[in-house]
Order: sequence, then C-alpha cells, then structure tokens
Amino acid sequence: MKKAVLAGLAILVCLFWAGGVLAAESHKMNLKVGDEIFVCGCGKDCPCDTMAKKEGKCSCGKPLVKGTVTKVGKGKATIKTATEEREFKTVGLYMCACGKGCDCGTISQNPGNCVCGKPMKKVGKKT
Repeated sequence: MKKAVLAGLAILVCLFWAGGVLAAESHKMNLKVGDEIFVCGCGKDCPCDTMAKKEGKCSCGKPLVKGTVTKVGKGKATIKTATEEREFKTVGLYMCACGKGCDCGTISQNPGNCVCGKPMKKVGKKT
C-alpha cells in the first residue's frame, strides 16, 4: 500500500514538473526546416521579430505574412516569405498570455498584442 501511494505521489510530482517546463518553454518556437509559420513582414529593420502559428497582426500592428523555415540555429531561424528571406529570434521576450487551450504560439521581442488580440506578457512574469 505504501509503495502504491509513493508511486502515485512520484507520478504527480513528475506531472507538475512537466507542466511547469512546458509553460516555461512557451516563449520559444521549436521549428524545423520546412515548417510554415507566420512572421512579421516589415523587413529586417523592424525589431519586433514577431512569430506565430496562426495568421494575425504582429506586435508592431502590421499583418503577419506566411513563411517557410529554411534554416534553424541556436535561438534563431531563417524564414523565407514571398518577399524576402531573413533571420528571426526563436526565443521571445514576450509571449501570448491567452492561457490554456490557446494554440496561437505568438512570441515577440516587443510588447503588444498576440494574434488572439490579447496583450502579450513579458517572459518571466506572471499574468
């Protein structure tokens, strides 16, 4: 009986730990070559580097454009859109704060709204 209780507690601890790790990682885009993603289309001079899994507007207010991942490196990915190919940071300083069930995956280097329309939160702070 004690072994069953201890095993159950160990499983619960592991589940809580895994949930915390997943929540902590939601400000990162885990991409691979060939993935399609929506990115800021303002050009290389725009500092927002907004990326999302869904269509919408970037944190600088302009529409995101669809792109394809052509190269992945540590903390960055090269995305090819209809007009250019450029590098984006894959670790956001801001992330979607819509909560459980939201799958937009919006990250950005600047504050603003996620593609869901709600304000993003600064990474490391509670909503």
